[in-house]
Amino acid sequence: MFPGASDEREGGDVADEFGRANANFVVVGAPLDVSTTFQPGTRFGPRRIRTFAETFDDYDRRTDQYFSDLGVVDHGDVRAWDDVEAYLEWLEGTVRDVVWDEAVPLVLGGEHTVSLPAVRAVEPEVFVCLDAHLDLREAYDGNPLSHACVTRRILEDVDTVEEAIILGARTGSEEEWDRAEGDDVTVVPPEDVAEFSVADRLEGRDAYLSVDIDGADPAYAPGTGTMEPFGLEPREMREVVREVASQATGFDVVEVNDRDDGQAASLAGKLLREFVFSHAASR
Repeated sequence: MFPGASDEREGGDVADEFGRANANFVVVGAPLDVSTTFQPGTRFGPRRIRTFAETFDDYDRRTDQYFSDLGVVDHGDVRAWDDVEAYLEWLEGTVRDVVWDEAVPLVLGGEHTVSLPAVRAVEPEVFVCLDAHLDLREAYDGNPLSHACVTRRILEDVDTVEEAIILGARTGSEEEWDRAEGDDVTVVPPEDVAEFSVADRLEGRDAYLSVDIDGADPAYAPGTGTMEPFGLEPREMREVVREVASQATGFDVVEVNDRDDGQAASLAGKLLREFVFSHAASR
């Protein structure tokens, strides 16, 4: 269970008081680890994020709120299996149930592919992503559902999405950079993220915010599959999360694995909390 959240799997009075019907946010673990490249281990991401969030104080000074008072419920993990299309369909249904219950889904990855069913369920107009990679390939190793293709799949398969804003991208294939020239893609390199006002681009539009932990410089978050130097600092990522949260109807943090001492998971858990505090304060 994510620290400060109530456990949806508990029964009785606990479920009646803090369960889905009264939830403002619902954590959904999605430990998919099928197409991860170089260093696998994203199947351990949801568990590690929950574990390394245990040290954080319940109280947030900036917003004068307690996390445990904000109606966060943890659904637990949607166990992954080897039929990826079927798994993504099941995950989409799980997240759509959260949306229909008028709560904000908070998805813990798992590889970045899990963002696709979450975005399908949320149906935003803008997909905002903190990511080292463009993820705009048509296919990777012949697989159109690879984590290296997720932003392209979202642009092509989710009818409501008008634009993808990729913050912190610093690598991609020639094909991907060509695709990024399209009117429906905005790429902001790491050195420009601090000065880029994403809120101005979102005015009047619903957004989905995805945090690929490799958007951070690997000095801060080495526990990820495909590390890419010269990335974002944690404070820059935090500012983006705070800025987007008020207009976001869904959130995920993905690509955390077990190949470090908890740095990536700790950052992921902290950014999720920043999203919840900021979203709740904006209501």
